[in-house]
Amino acid sequence: MIPDPPKKLSVLFILEILRRETNEEHRLTQGEIVALLKKRYHMEVERKSVARNVNDLIQAGYDIVYDGGYYMESRDFEYSELRLIIDSVLFSKNIPKRQCKKLVDKLMNLTDRYFNVRVRHIATMPARSGDRRQIFYTIEVLDEAITAGKKVSFWYNEYRTDKKLHRKRESRYVVSPFQIAATNGRYYLICCTDRHDNIAHYRLDHIENARVEEEKARSVTEIPGNEHGLDLPRHMAEHIYMFSGDSRRVIFRANLSAVDQIIDWFGTDVTFFNETEKTVDVSVLVNEAAMFCWLMQYGMSCEVLSPESLRLRVRDAARAMAEKYDRDPE
Repeated sequence: MIPDPPKKLSVLFILEILRRETNEEHRLTQGEIVALLKKRYHMEVERKSVARNVNDLIQAGYDIVYDGGYYMESRDFEYSELRLIIDSVLFSKNIPKRQCKKLVDKLMNLTDRYFNVRVRHIATMPARSGDRRQIFYTIEVLDEAITAGKKVSFWYNEYRTDKKLHRKRESRYVVSPFQIAATNGRYYLICCTDRHDNIAHYRLDHIENARVEEEKARSVTEIPGNEHGLDLPRHMAEHIYMFSGDSRRVIFRANLSAVDQIIDWFGTDVTFFNETEKTVDVSVLVNEAAMFCWLMQYGMSCEVLSPESLRLRVRDAARAMAEKYDRDPE
């Protein structure tokens, strides 16, 4: 708080009071604004000075209305928009709890205080394991490398049975970064190495000590299938679990009731054919390992028709689960 603030700051304090204390259902009279200026900012002003400052704010483009009292009618974000952004922060698996709370507090300060009662669920934020503050540094480094067209190097970690991250190998990974993408609540780096002509994915929360290298990065157009650049929506649809490797054509038969989920996961590029009253055949270009995981999660209403390797893999997994259940039905 500024001790004995100069009168010229009153317009800023009035703006803050209107922004935090008013909306269409909560209005302030000139007298109430005068009282708040004295209580919060130790500033003595006259009512006519409040009116003059509010008129200046209106002239500056702020949407302030007088109707029995002053209130801020519109803001940069509607309540529903802020709720959407806050929920995205809350359910991100990358942001540590302390940083999550700070971000939510900053977002809540973008609107009036009456919004706070609408987000009481913030008190029950899910716990997050480990301190992942480094992910923000990693994003900055990767963004710098992608913008400059440079390679990036980093240590890459994996969890082991002690539930801690360990370096996956004793040398730094060096990759050409193309894009950062968010899926399934996590951030991934989409990139390639010099040794392989395919796109790879690395979880950002497993990356440590990233740095931009001087060497120029490979272009994504050098990767087979990406001669015209990275088609990110298509790539994400084909790699629903962000497994690396080539995509291939998978055909499966599904119950009609599963069509909504299929489009939800694979997008509208899927092809439906041979529709009957109960089933439909589906053709989709997808990473086979990712497709196997999807079938294990959602495949009770699906039958793989091709490729044969995936059909057999699903069959064997289903048999193994059935045998395990027979042995231990509890």
